[in-house]
Amino acid sequence: MAGKALNKKNLLELGADTLADLLLEAVKGDAARQRRVRMVLSADQGPEAITADLLKRFASIRRGRSFISRKAQKKLARELAELTRLVETRIAPDAPDAAFDLLWAELQLAPGIHERTDDSQGTIGEVMGEAMAAIERLAPRLGKDPEALAETVFEAILDDGYGAFDDAVPALAEALGATGLARLKALAEAARAAPPTEADLARYAFISDRDARADRALAGRNRSLDMILRDVADAEGDVDSWLARYTPEQLTYSTIAPDAATRLLAAGRAGEALRLIEAALPGESDDPRFDDPELDAAHFACLEALGRKDDLRAALWQRFARRLCPDALRRHLRLLPDFEDIEAEDRARGIVLDYEPVERALAYCLEAPDLSLAAELIEARSEEIDGNAYEILTPLAEALAPAYPLAAVLLWRAMIDFALWRRRAGRYGHAARHLSDCAAADAEIRDYGPHLSHADYLDGLRQSHARKSAFWERLRTG
Repeated sequence: MAGKALNKKNLLELGADTLADLLLEAVKGDAARQRRVRMVLSADQGPEAITADLLKRFASIRRGRSFISRKAQKKLARELAELTRLVETRIAPDAPDAAFDLLWAELQLAPGIHERTDDSQGTIGEVMGEAMAAIERLAPRLGKDPEALAETVFEAILDDGYGAFDDAVPALAEALGATGLARLKALAEAARAAPPTEADLARYAFISDRDARADRALAGRNRSLDMILRDVADAEGDVDSWLARYTPEQLTYSTIAPDAATRLLAAGRAGEALRLIEAALPGESDDPRFDDPELDAAHFACLEALGRKDDLRAALWQRFARRLCPDALRRHLRLLPDFEDIEAEDRARGIVLDYEPVERALAYCLEAPDLSLAAELIEARSEEIDGNAYEILTPLAEALAPAYPLAAVLLWRAMIDFALWRRRAGRYGHAARHLSDCAAADAEIRDYGPHLSHADYLDGLRQSHARKSAFWERLRTG
């Protein structure tokens, strides 16, 4: 039987003629696979042949006008990913500049593709990101003129409406070098001081008022220019120029402050980093649902860099108590003197047991993981558990079942009750399976305590939901 396994060794033993026949049969009627095979054949003929075929395929994609469905989008993304790998493996080793040109041309397909499809799931964005990552790996071997490359990067970013070139400067920083980065900075600064061009205005032709159109065009262009200047400052290690691209208020935004603090820390300016982070931390009156782990992580890094261990322990405990963050608790415990960790662990258990909402506490127990704490929490607060939180309750019940069957049963019951009382027919199959799990666990439970036995719970379901025939049929048929 080993000889029948579908693996590379056994396929090679079939011989070239048989494999060729099988391949031709496999690609018959599949244009995408046929193109893939032709590309590989071209690659064996040298960089010029494969380059010509790739450019021809890019031109075909660029000419497309019809809407790209989700299914076709996935197929196109797979093809583009394969073309990226083909360029990187077959062309880049011997002709890095030619490989760069092809990958750049692939990225330039992004606007036309985005205009013809819904990329809300990021499928196309991801494959374009792979092409940019390939360029970054290629950058140290490029032989392009740095100033000319800077101009290419500058034009691409300004014309980019879909983010395909957002990472171009960091990806090409090594190839640009000091000369290219200086040229890029000069281009961005000159454009920052200039009025909007006709091309800028044309992007906002839907705005009838010319002054409003100019303002919108200028704001859009300046966002791109500021990004270029920040990336150049990063590449040059100029943290002050990077910070100068933001207003003092913007530097306190939770989306910006962690990056700013990271750069200041790297520059040995921990005190400035901490002041910036402290201005960004939420106050007591802020939305209690607000949570930004990156902001807290930057705060911890600042305190650690400054050697403020007591403040670091307090901050870690605060994050645990506020957000039930297992990593924060573990780190807090490691920083405690000997024998104080046991008392802290007991305090932590108390916080989890009382935490609102109970579903977040259950999520903590699953993430930590701490199944004994989960069982104690469930048995004490089972009436509060929202059976709609199946993404937490299902894996937690499965984890609890071997050692804590009663706790698992109570979670299954919460999901069963939610499905039946809310008449969620789409979940009846899951509810029936959960009820079967409850029956299987019943033999392992010696004492239900204040909770209904399995027999009594089942009788209650039959009385309250006797008319939900679809559920009982699912239970009967398994």
